[in-house]
Amino acid sequence: MYKQEELKKLEEKIGYEFKNKELLLQALTHSSFSNEQKINKFIDYERLEFLGDAVLELLSSQFFFETYPEMSEGEMTRLRSSMVCEPALAFCARELSLGDYILLGKGEEATGGRNRDSIISDVMEAVIGAVYLDGGLKEADKFIKKYILSDLENKQLFYDSKTLLQEKMQKQGRNITYELVSETGPDHDKVFTVEIRIDGEAVGRGQGRNKKSAQQQAAYQVLLAEMPEK
Repeated sequence: MYKQEELKKLEEKIGYEFKNKELLLQALTHSSFSNEQKINKFIDYERLEFLGDAVLELLSSQFFFETYPEMSEGEMTRLRSSMVCEPALAFCARELSLGDYILLGKGEEATGGRNRDSIISDVMEAVIGAVYLDGGLKEADKFIKKYILSDLENKQLFYDSKTLLQEKMQKQGRNITYELVSETGPDHDKVFTVEIRIDGEAVGRGQGRNKKSAQQQAAYQVLLAEMPEK
């Protein structure tokens, strides 16, 4: 269970001080922890996640509508989908070390729940919902722009790296493959290392909690290496 100073540290990290600390606590409480409590049962984050998802869709849609007046409805939909999907939200949550603050049940903790994209992305949405309830739409908008819709060019390159690299290699008539190099750690907390090969030549490596994220990281590193310095 958290002490007040730990919650304060998280508030400083996200740049928002809650008037109602219970909202932040709820946003961090997984159902597995809530279900383990025999007395003083805590409310889990699921309802806040539901609300945060709706707030995120509204405010991100408004952001893209106002920021990219030349974009079609289809282009804005694709961009929004890539920026607020589960892996993207998990990426943003990890930048805030949000996983360190989640209250998990012993079973969920033992099976690596703290590092699971599905959980930390849900908590990110729950925090958005909590900020919205505590501070209103303006504060939620500030949070989303600062932690999710910032550095869009680099984030989009990361999220779309496999597709972008595949398209580039197809245009050049080159063959790209991904090879699993190693798989380390216990079953609930594995780290996968993938090597990327172009026409059979190893050009980069990536690591991730699953093969897909390792491939994405490898492709991203190759794209970065090929980009000219600004």
